Amino acid sequence: MDEGGESACSMTVHGDVVEDLPDVALAQLLRDLADAVVVADRAGDILLWNAGATRLFGWSADEAIGRPLSIIIPERLRARHDAGFHRTMETGETKYGESMLEVPALHRDGHSFSIAFTVSMMFAPGQKAPYAIAAVLRDDTERWELLRAARQAERSAKG
Repeated sequence: MDEGGESACSMTVHGDVVEDLPDVALAQLLRDLADAVVVADRAGDILLWNAGATRLFGWSADEAIGRPLSIIIPERLRARHDAGFHRTMETGETKYGESMLEVPALHRDGHSFSIAFTVSMMFAPGQKAPYAIAAVLRDDTERWELLRAARQAERSAKG
């Protein structure tokens, strides 16, 4: 019997089923995550931008939503990104749902920094092509700089 109110969804958490978790709770989770959450449609236009994305990239949600993902992609990487993005949206397949992608990103103020992220394809029931793609992203600059310094030290030690 439909009694109105928030629609519910279910999810599995460490083997325990959490039933009737309202959509408003999921919306709050997305909004409040420390990590950036960005969702883009098939064309690459931003549909969702949480507070973590604002902290990471410097654009407010009002400024980012409706704009292309290129606002966070360094110019030199845009063609490569676009080709991969469109291939993924056409095939509905990506290897980055199960592994971390580490790439340079662009902050609103123009500085480049390193991010790490995974993606999840969003499908309508019965469809093979996704209608959107969601990414959970975080600043990876410190780890990347440590790895670069370690590689440089190793090269120096080898002489």
